[in-house]
Amino acid sequence: MIPASLHYHRARDLTEALELRRAYGDQLRPLAGGQSLLPALKLRRDRVDTLLDLGRVTELSYVAHRDNHLAVGALTRYHRLLGDPLVDRYAPLLAVAAAAVGDPQVRHLGTVGGALAQADPAADLPLALVALDAVVVLRSATGARTVPAAELAVAPGVTVCRPDELVTEIRVPLPGPARWRYLTFARPALEWSVVAVAVADSRVALAGMGPTIRRAYGVEAALAEGAGVTVAAARADEGCDPPDDVRASAAYRRHLSRVLVARALTDSGSTAEEPR
Repeated sequence: MIPASLHYHRARDLTEALELRRAYGDQLRPLAGGQSLLPALKLRRDRVDTLLDLGRVTELSYVAHRDNHLAVGALTRYHRLLGDPLVDRYAPLLAVAAAAVGDPQVRHLGTVGGALAQADPAADLPLALVALDAVVVLRSATGARTVPAAELAVAPGVTVCRPDELVTEIRVPLPGPARWRYLTFARPALEWSVVAVAVADSRVALAGMGPTIRRAYGVEAALAEGAGVTVAAARADEGCDPPDDVRASAAYRRHLSRVLVARALTDSGSTAEEPR
């Protein structure tokens, strides 16, 4: 299908992008890699009045070591995370999560900031960022603020980003985790995860277990109290509200979350990726 009629702007730099964001507010939708938004527009599952193309804002594409954190520009594409020496050294969990996304074409177009702004509760990269305790920089024409990655999304497709703000940077605290693991379970290849889990030291995050990506605080509390893996993993679905849909029942997702968390905790420290 063909998208409905809309207005189109292509920003030349971040300053222009932020000015357009301020001028149009809720009527404007940012376009980064377009791997989620463009198919939705073509199928007319989503409509926008004005589209802001960020493809030329190259100043937001970078990976850098800054003081006490690893900085990743919002327009950094997934494939950049694969083999980047700084990512390999400080946050290899990010590379593993990026490798789990789609296929090479998707990974060469999709962006880190776009994945966060899309607020999909089953997304791979935001899951890893939540487990890494990352923070997200939201910038407007008048200033900037930071929001924990775990608090950015409030519902599927909805974030705390204000109408005049753009996601501009992601900051991963250093030093990175000494022990980590990423596991995902999907039905056919290239489909969204039914459930996925990311472990970074004592932090555990879950995708596919509610309207947003969740920290498994029950598991973390059990580990802090000295519980073993089996006891801690049994609390994986506490506070979760998993969907009951064509991919899996809510009960199966709860069971799967406990299984995957137990495996991830047992195997954390390994860099091998679980087969999809």
